[in-house]
Amino acid sequence: MSKPVISVENLSKAYRIGVKDEIPDTLVGAMTSVIRSPFKNLQRLRRLDTFTGGPNGTESDDTLWALKDVSFDVQEGEVVGIIGRNGAGKSTLLKVLSRITEPTSGRVVIRGRVSSLLEVGTGFHPELTGRDNIYMNGTILGMTKREIDRKFDEIVDFSGVEKFLDTPTKRYSSGMQVRLAFAVAAHLEPEILIIDEVLAVGDVEFQSKCMEKIRAVASDGRTILFVSHNLNTIARLTEKCAFLENGGISIYGDTPTALNTYGLSRGEHSIKKSIESCRRDGNADPIVKIKSISVLTDSEDEFPRFEIGEQVRIEIHLYSRVSIDSAAISVGLSRNRQPVELFSLFHDKNRDGLRISKGVNKVTFGFVDTNLLPGVYSVDVGINPYIKEKAYDVIQAYPVFEVINTGSKKVSFRPERPGTIFWEDAIWEV
Repeated sequence: MSKPVISVENLSKAYRIGVKDEIPDTLVGAMTSVIRSPFKNLQRLRRLDTFTGGPNGTESDDTLWALKDVSFDVQEGEVVGIIGRNGAGKSTLLKVLSRITEPTSGRVVIRGRVSSLLEVGTGFHPELTGRDNIYMNGTILGMTKREIDRKFDEIVDFSGVEKFLDTPTKRYSSGMQVRLAFAVAAHLEPEILIIDEVLAVGDVEFQSKCMEKIRAVASDGRTILFVSHNLNTIARLTEKCAFLENGGISIYGDTPTALNTYGLSRGEHSIKKSIESCRRDGNADPIVKIKSISVLTDSEDEFPRFEIGEQVRIEIHLYSRVSIDSAAISVGLSRNRQPVELFSLFHDKNRDGLRISKGVNKVTFGFVDTNLLPGVYSVDVGINPYIKEKAYDVIQAYPVFEVINTGSKKVSFRPERPGTIFWEDAIWEV
């Protein structure tokens, strides 16, 4: 097996944090402080020795270990996700890998040219124009002017800042800086691409373009490290994942395992391998139970993707222990965890409700004219009696598909609710 392109061995990083000193408010206290100061200085020196010795020594109040004995390898061509709560050490790890920050102990070996996008405007000189920054970043990456010239038009087109190319980047908005920074980082052909959550600053359309570009970079066999709090994006882009907790790696392995472990640590299942791992509501022992939710598609992908305007059909399987003359089923659709629409079905569109047979029942829900904005979509599905309030069974936040925009179709908007979605009719089949 070839050597890993990134090798991290017992990596630790400590920071000093401010600790407020006690200020004497009496003459006696001031004199006592003067007498004790040599002993306090000696204690500080001892703590400094502990600080540089590694995370396993006696920690002081003014030392914070952002990373503790982190070790992992990344092979060439792998796309690795890094997940964890805020403060887990994700950004610190990327800064060390990008050689922005020196580790306190341990070592990192990187074999290849690294391009990183960690903060808005990373690597940009604010006084230089966008054009100058493109060439400066390319030079830092070790590229020749001819190589940068070859990629220049593609970078500018992707970033969409052509009108402001000769304007100093200090006058760019945060979104413009992100667009240009990502375009430079992704197009100048680095062997290793490191990306933090910074892409969340961009608009939805640009985020979709970025995801497509990341997939293209990965398909070229280049190595990517990707930090995101959007677990559906991590699931779509990565095959391997590192879950960081309290500065250490809790698990490093295949993405579904890491994501489910992360979901359990937060008391929820953010990425579901099966319907049984979803958050559920309703009766503890329901008469009617939702057995599966799936998207009808010709694609073999586990998580289907649709272009704007494509028809989407969702199939729901129910199991009932008895026949029910009157029930209701509802589907709530959310995009990027934000509720979009709620649909409810009554059998034959009358007020008597839906008739459910004993055994397995199949309900198909589809959109006739789909104008869904790009993003990851999940559903809340509920089955409940027509009159009683308590639901039989409810599945919450089950991710079902992703909508992308390749630019071939335009999105229609409701005038009274700009930025949302609509479709003319919904088709139900029972």
